Amino acid sequence: MPGLLTAVLAGAVLTGCGKSAPAPSGGASGGPIAQVSTQGATGLSTKNTTRLGGSNPATDAAAVARTVYPGLTSSTRPQAIVLVDERDWPAALAASVLASAPLGAPLLYSDGSTLPAVSAQALATMHPTGAAQAGGAQVIRIGTTTAMPAGYRTDTLAATEPPALAAEMALLVSRAHGVAPRQVIVLAQDGPPALEMPAAGLSAESGAPILLVNSTAIPAATGTELASLHQPTIYVVGSSVLSGRVLAELAHFGPVKQIGEGAGEDAGAGGNPIENAIAVARFADGAFGWGIREPGHGLVFANVSRPLDAPAAASLSASGDFGPLLLLEDSSPPARGSIPRTSIEPALAPALIHYLNDIKPAYSPQVSPVRGVYNRGWLIGDERAISAVTQAEIDTLLETSPRAAATEEPSLPLAE
Repeated sequence: MPGLLTAVLAGAVLTGCGKSAPAPSGGASGGPIAQVSTQGATGLSTKNTTRLGGSNPATDAAAVARTVYPGLTSSTRPQAIVLVDERDWPAALAASVLASAPLGAPLLYSDGSTLPAVSAQALATMHPTGAAQAGGAQVIRIGTTTAMPAGYRTDTLAATEPPALAAEMALLVSRAHGVAPRQVIVLAQDGPPALEMPAAGLSAESGAPILLVNSTAIPAATGTELASLHQPTIYVVGSSVLSGRVLAELAHFGPVKQIGEGAGEDAGAGGNPIENAIAVARFADGAFGWGIREPGHGLVFANVSRPLDAPAAASLSASGDFGPLLLLEDSSPPARGSIPRTSIEPALAPALIHYLNDIKPAYSPQVSPVRGVYNRGWLIGDERAISAVTQAEIDTLLETSPRAAATEEPSLPLAE
């Protein structure tokens, strides 16, 4: 517990009010600067970024959950936590909606029927109070193969197939709200996880449940749930994976709107996961969607090769800074003894640099920056997921600047 609090409180001090101490020294020329404890604590915090997690999904999920719900007071304890098997990607993704209000349940991972120590410790520290909407359950267990923690009131969603599990989660959301949702998010359970990762944050922020289809057919459980919602708006993420027949069949259940790659002017060309995540962050349809095209937001960054970090981070999209998920390419630092990166090309994809410049905070020289707005970045995972150099580049791109300099391309730090 002390290790986690030290890291989290340090991040809070460094990111507060736009008046920050200098970023700690360190970088690519030294050893790793992310100090990850068995408690799922954090690593380096800079003035505009905070790193959460470690080397695996269970540690990342525990770090996020304990940051959102430190469990120090009655108001910082969750009603319930969601426990899902880290081997079940579709179920983990669909469980992201349970982070939304009114349940606000953070996610922890089990390793099949085994509860990792980091998850058990996070659960004990947060000590959930029990969710009335889930029969007083402290733990909402997704699937019968997931670990069963002893000593907690538990509600199990017991369907054995991912589409049926997702439909059960949609029913739980309906019970929690007292009314059926009017929007749903549809994904292909056999699609590329990298294209579907941004749906986790979108579902957590909006409260729209995720329902699963196949690329060539709509499973019976999904069809039944869609029919029961009486013409909801259906938002499809990663629509290029779906056949025209599936898209046409979905239209019988309600109006279909495609988000991300393959959909409109903000689409990510060619199924590019990074551009797709940016498109999801920009998308808005009335009150639905992030619609982030200006500064003043939280932003969550994860490595495209670690899809389980998306559901793990979903609580950051439903509380605090309410940040959409943005994706980074594999940016691990070079192995010890190899030639350091010296190219002027930054580790961040050009599309992401362009987007962060578009929403970069700026202030007029006539107005104090303390009266401005700020961006804040949450980085998920250790330096094998997001290197320290990349973190420094993100920090630069999130920094508020005088308006005259806001449109200039920032000078990004290079590895030594």
